[in-house]
Amino acid sequence: MDKTMLADLDSLPEEDKLRMSTMIDQLQIRDSLRMYNSLVERCFTDCIDTFQRKSLTKQEETCVRRCAEKFLKHSMRVGMRFAELNQGAATSD
Repeated sequence: MDKTMLADLDSLPEEDKLRMSTMIDQLQIRDSLRMYNSLVERCFTDCIDTFQRKSLTKQEETCVRRCAEKFLKHSMRVGMRFAELNQGAATSD
């Protein structure tokens, strides 16, 4: 959020601030669940070949671990880049 948005939130009544805070929390939870579901679907599709066993084979387990690590590193990198861009936009105002 940039500084003008924060100033606008400060001018709201307490009830509206609480409502906005609740909405933001819900959006963050929804986004986290979407990211998690995307990770599970992608890694499952890429790594799991058969259902012959209850547990994962060593190959499947390694694939899932690598897939999850790559996905999380990518998400962190995108988040950091977004923060950099957002901070640059805020300082140029």
